[in-house]
Amino acid sequence: MADIEKATVADVPALSQTLARAFYDDPAISWMVPDDARRLRVGPYGFKSWLTKIYLPKNEVFTDPDRKAAALWAPPGKWRMSAGLQLRLTPSVFRIVGLKRLPLIAKGLAMMDKQHPDDRPHWYLAVLGTDPDYQGKGLGSAVMQPVLDRCDADGVGAYLESSKEANIPFYRRHGFEVTGEIVLPDGPPIWPMWRDPQPPS
Repeated sequence: MADIEKATVADVPALSQTLARAFYDDPAISWMVPDDARRLRVGPYGFKSWLTKIYLPKNEVFTDPDRKAAALWAPPGKWRMSAGLQLRLTPSVFRIVGLKRLPLIAKGLAMMDKQHPDDRPHWYLAVLGTDPDYQGKGLGSAVMQPVLDRCDADGVGAYLESSKEANIPFYRRHGFEVTGEIVLPDGPPIWPMWRDPQPPS
């Protein structure tokens, strides 16, 4: 497997396309943007906003040399968005989902926030995606692994929400376990997953 690198601003165009392709058929993204043509159009813009405004500033975005996979992490204590950041993101969210769906999306995100563990330090895997043409080659595991190794070394947990039931076995192989189920309003279920730090093998 090629060396995994931390992404930079220069990687935003390529990673925005990669993640938009990876999540085009994702149930949660389809719930946010039900229209196929609109989702195809705004997907790269949405991930560009996430990368530039939320995750690259945390300096914890990992990718492969070809920019065909990415893991977007928030360090312990840094997963919750500040009011200022939410305000700065509002125009982007409006452009992506449209005015009509904003209240529904806000309700769903609030449900997810309520389930997010806030009583123990952990790394938050906000996004893990691989270009569909490159899936099944180990890239997802590879871009996720640097932070999982750090979790184990530091004795810290990790948390994610899986929006595809089919992906749960993949995450279980990496030590995550389902902790519940969140049913988005008028939408699909999402599975919160927690990983305890693993002992040395």
